[in-house]
Amino acid sequence: MTQNLLEPDPILLPADLDDPARSGLEAGADPREVAAANPAASLPWARLARHALDGGDPVAAYAFARTGYHRGLDALRKAGWRGTGPVPASHVPNQGFLLAVHALAQAAAAIGETAEYERCLTLLDDCDPAARERLDLA
Repeated sequence: MTQNLLEPDPILLPADLDDPARSGLEAGADPREVAAANPAASLPWARLARHALDGGDPVAAYAFARTGYHRGLDALRKAGWRGTGPVPASHVPNQGFLLAVHALAQAAAAIGETAEYERCLTLLDDCDPAARERLDLA
């Protein structure tokens, strides 16, 4: 893969930010408990948002997804992201943030917040044009 010299380097979030949360979720722990124990990790917030969307509660989904989104932004900025540039979905620790962005888009659409829906999908595609396909979000 050739690096575009005009584009910033891809941001790769550190694994230790997401690993305990991912491990807990994969072991079947309650996402609420995982989020409480790992509030800086976006993944449990994204999972909570997905559960709320699937359960027909888009307002709760919006709140959970927005929390995951903001925690992810904090981590990305700490890793050097300045609001643009690649955040590859192929890097597992980035996936929680990307899933939170997607859940936020879906929750925004469900409550009629069209501008937020479009902004989130644009951000997702700008971070990684293959994210929706890679994360099976199409």
